[in-house]
Amino acid sequence: MSTPLKVGPKAVAWLRQVGVRTHEDLVEVGAVAAYVKCKRAGFRPSLNMLYALEGALLGCHWQKVPEERRAELQALAEAQIANIPPPRGRVAALTVSEVRDVVVDGEDVPAEAMDFTEGDDDSRERED
Repeated sequence: MSTPLKVGPKAVAWLRQVGVRTHEDLVEVGAVAAYVKCKRAGFRPSLNMLYALEGALLGCHWQKVPEERRAELQALAEAQIANIPPPRGRVAALTVSEVRDVVVDGEDVPAEAMDFTEGDDDSRERED
């Protein structure tokens, strides 16, 4: 029987997509390789995820991973990430850092009040 991974839900989702589905899979590939697979797939895992993967292997919380081991993991990961070729012909996605208010008919409308999910662009009148 396979053992589920003991890391956060986002990390589990990313790991599944790169073929690391169980604790046994993680033991087989190792924390650094699993982390690098996520990076190579285009995800943006944090170092905390790397430490959480190591913690899962050691059977402890990521904050219990010794500082010396964290530095070693980071150096190993950086060395492998340096070998990942840059993406070709596509811009990397940027994270949304803020939501600004929108101006509608000359009035400021809080972005939270806007409904961006309904309606079709073609159904609105366009001004040229």
